Amino acid sequence: MNGLAPSGKMRFIAVAVILCAGYFCPTAFAHPREEWTELILTRQWPQTFCSMEQCTTNLSYWTLHGLWPNAGMSCNTSWHFNASLIEDLIPEMEKYWPNLLASSSTKFWQHEWIKHGTCAAKADSLNSQHKYFSKALELNLKYDLNSVLKNNKIVPSEEYYTLDQVETAITSFFGVKPKIQCVHPGKGGQVQTLGQIEICVDRDFQLIDCEKSTKEIWSNVIPPVLVSGQSELSVCDHSVPVYYPPVPSRS
Repeated sequence: MNGLAPSGKMRFIAVAVILCAGYFCPTAFAHPREEWTELILTRQWPQTFCSMEQCTTNLSYWTLHGLWPNAGMSCNTSWHFNASLIEDLIPEMEKYWPNLLASSSTKFWQHEWIKHGTCAAKADSLNSQHKYFSKALELNLKYDLNSVLKNNKIVPSEEYYTLDQVETAITSFFGVKPKIQCVHPGKGGQVQTLGQIEICVDRDFQLIDCEKSTKEIWSNVIPPVLVSGQSELSVCDHSVPVYYPPVPSRS
């Protein structure tokens, strides 16, 4: 008699499912990790980024690095980025979310979508590329870092600031604690260079305090977020002066 007996068929199906889930069908069960509870709105200072990456930029405002869930990474690699789905957002994204290393930002946005957007999309409010990118742009403008710092007289300068000055300017306006990251050391080891600032929101997009430690944010199963050259960034030290590098003047 051809085929398997009913009990044999059931065993075969069970083995197939286990193999698929564990080895052969990774996108079908992509990274089954815990649900995220907060989003990390991350802005970077272009001058610091380019000093690390050996690029050049004349941008004089904080740009978006990403909108990152605090759990999960590359949750669905089969959900490919499609720029045509966010065509109406592209002019704003090119301004506020540029790739500082290349003239085209498409690859950068693709990276952010696959790595972080597909995990954020577990929430109904972010379950499409358009929802994810438009929400990041909305939060970037709503929690305007550039104006908050400028209004508190924290501007790019050859003069140094204390970390308390920078942190207080943000905390006093938003009412929550940010995570501020610097490059260590900078300027001959005497100061740290301001590089990245994170503002955190809950699943309802309400402001909450950010965790200070990368380990606390990403847990042991998800490695810290590292972009080429950015492994030098770490939480700023309260005891070290902060350098907020200005845009080089054109000669």
